Amino acid sequence: MRMGARTAPLLAVAIVLAGAATWAAWAADRPSAPQPAPNRTAPPRAAVPGSGTAPQARRRPRAKAAGAVRWRSSLALGTPTAGRLVRGVRLPAEGTHFFTWDPVRKRSPNRHWRRHGTDDLVRVVLRIARRFAAEHPDAPRIAVGDLSRPRGGDFGRRFGPLGHASHQNGLDVDVYYPRRDGRERAPRRFAQADRALAQDLVDRFVRAGARQVFVGPGTGLTGPRGVVQPWPNHDDHLHARFPSSITRHG
Repeated sequence: MRMGARTAPLLAVAIVLAGAATWAAWAADRPSAPQPAPNRTAPPRAAVPGSGTAPQARRRPRAKAAGAVRWRSSLALGTPTAGRLVRGVRLPAEGTHFFTWDPVRKRSPNRHWRRHGTDDLVRVVLRIARRFAAEHPDAPRIAVGDLSRPRGGDFGRRFGPLGHASHQNGLDVDVYYPRRDGRERAPRRFAQADRALAQDLVDRFVRAGARQVFVGPGTGLTGPRGVVQPWPNHDDHLHARFPSSITRHG
């Protein structure tokens, strides 16, 4: 079939348009060049004003569940310097708000036979640790040292230097002053302790009904006369002594 003079230009235009459409379809199906991944690095988080949390603020270590306590009614016989303990309760090696410290081996936890007391004493220690942590969430867990042996009795030098003249009937407990650097270990000297937190602990044991709280002569820690008393070899810890019947809980 012969084309007229007017038909040829129209056919040429149609061919050009068809070619352009084919090229566009091919280009659309062609995989695109890989694009650089966006920078997903988050900017450093600034401290929130008034939050009490600075970028390098110390934080409480991950909470650890307290071990099971075998509760039973205890009996403290005799005196703290000449007594024994009946049906003593063992303080767990550590818990969410406290850990135990062995004063002889200089490490945590304290050995099991060094941490027995009356059921009332153990309850008070756990309660003070919990309330202290609630009020000072950025402070380290409190460090609990020696209580008494499982049946009380002598806890002198043969159990490690310096030993204890007391701690014999389940009514005494040693608690180390919290460290300024937040480390969970006993301070070697009072200069390493946080004085404000140490005084707070002394006050809590006094409110809990301690009959005596012994503190180092060089610490400057204070309290009611006749209750808070300076005593040698207590510059790294307080020693709280309770009556046989503990009626107040602070």
